Amino acid sequence: MPFIRRVGRPGLLGLAARTAVVAGTATAVAGGMRSHQEAKAQEQYEAEQFQAQQQQAAMGAAAQQAVAQATPAAPADSGGSDLMTQLSQLGALHSQGILSDDEFSAAKAKLLA
Repeated sequence: MPFIRRVGRPGLLGLAARTAVVAGTATAVAGGMRSHQEAKAQEQYEAEQFQAQQQQAAMGAAAQQAVAQATPAAPADSGGSDLMTQLSQLGALHSQGILSDDEFSAAKAKLLA
């Protein structure tokens, strides 16, 4: 009996091969898109972290400058009222949030020394 080939529609094996190609292509495209999105998200995260570090450094520099301006070098024989004025200035800077707790403590210790 001769083999008769159907014309027009693929057989079962051809249909399975076509399905495998379509599924493989879809998986490859989805994986490429996902990795691209992850890379963009990572770059955005790193840029935000860099900006946060820059802002933190600028705030630290401003706080150090404020401490330096608020605590001028006092002569050793300065009166108690000058010390009280400087301490109240430090307290005001601390309450405004310009000085952190550690910076306030360090500046206060420097004044009292």
